[in-house]
Amino acid sequence: MVATSSKTIVISGYYGFRNIGDEAVLQSILDALQEEGEAAGVKVEPVVLSIDPEWTSQTYGVKAVHRMKFGEVRNAIKNSSGLISGGGSLLQDATGLKSIPYYLGIIKLAQWLRKPTFIYAQGIGPVNRGMYRPLIASVFRRCEYISVRDAESSALLRDIGVPKSMIEVVPDPVMGLSLPAADSEAGVLEPAASLIDSEALSANGRPGRGDGEAASGKRQLPVVGVSVRFWNPQRTELMKLAEGLNALMSRMPLHIRFLPFHYPGDEEASRFVMNMLSPAEGHGSEISIAPQSETPLEMLEEVSRCSLLIGMRLHSLIYAASQNVPMLGISYDPKIDHFLARLGSVPAGTSYDLDHRIVAAQSERLLLDQEGWRTSHAGQLEQLRREAQLPAKRIVEYLRK
Repeated sequence: MVATSSKTIVISGYYGFRNIGDEAVLQSILDALQEEGEAAGVKVEPVVLSIDPEWTSQTYGVKAVHRMKFGEVRNAIKNSSGLISGGGSLLQDATGLKSIPYYLGIIKLAQWLRKPTFIYAQGIGPVNRGMYRPLIASVFRRCEYISVRDAESSALLRDIGVPKSMIEVVPDPVMGLSLPAADSEAGVLEPAASLIDSEALSANGRPGRGDGEAASGKRQLPVVGVSVRFWNPQRTELMKLAEGLNALMSRMPLHIRFLPFHYPGDEEASRFVMNMLSPAEGHGSEISIAPQSETPLEMLEEVSRCSLLIGMRLHSLIYAASQNVPMLGISYDPKIDHFLARLGSVPAGTSYDLDHRIVAAQSERLLLDQEGWRTSHAGQLEQLRREAQLPAKRIVEYLRK
């Protein structure tokens, strides 16, 4: 449909920090708004609130303003048709006291300026400080549309006084993220074994031959993507994961590919695990770490090459689901459990209780029956992809009217 109207929408979230999970959320929202806008005859012109507006503009081809320059933020909202807050875990006080006041303040500013406000697939909570609860309820009750990414977030909002009728439960927006068609067609993507970088390790601990060997067709290993972060201060879950990976490599040759989603912390956590890995002699397993991704699509392409994804980061698991890659989750936060539950699954363990034998056994089972996993989860995955578009559809419908 040819666009008949143009609407500017301001998007607030944890953007510009180069956290690949949150950047994937932004990419997903932008893609969904464009797709739904084109279908409805509405040209959506986003303005993103970013800590690095120049980088955000160059990366996504959209307008951006500095999220901490409140004069610019106010002007952007004043000249817009509305504000989107989301997605991600913006309204929570587990990581500090500033997140909830900041994101609520941006929504409240838009409401003071008499602009419609939309909550886009957020994960709400935990909200441990009672003073925040009435503030969230007061602001949310004045929103035109509220969507959350799991039933637990919906229950929390209802508990603090937001009517159930106002809340729609949808998947994380990243479930709707896809690779360009030219790159994602069957057979086009090369296995990640052909992308081993200069830090790849062979079975004897020395640098592997990497690109040349893989490109010649002599060696194509199943790729196990691993996304880890520091959480447990004793790091016992990372030690147990390393034990599990070592046991797995003793059973079959693999390429263990570490995928840091948030620099520099995830890279440090990845190297902590890498230093404990010892590929079994004779099996020819290899270990590598992916370079920092500049865009969400680069990391999505990395994940698409995996035969299995073992993840602590929520968005590593969502990336895997979007690409039909079997996954094994390690829970450090209830949001991991909530997402896996939507696939009828549970974590292999938690950051405080992980058994290396379970990691090895479940990983082996998934590697040996990848198609079985895809077949058994096909319906759930397709439903999640469709539902991930709903917030954009609702918002565009509102703007069109």
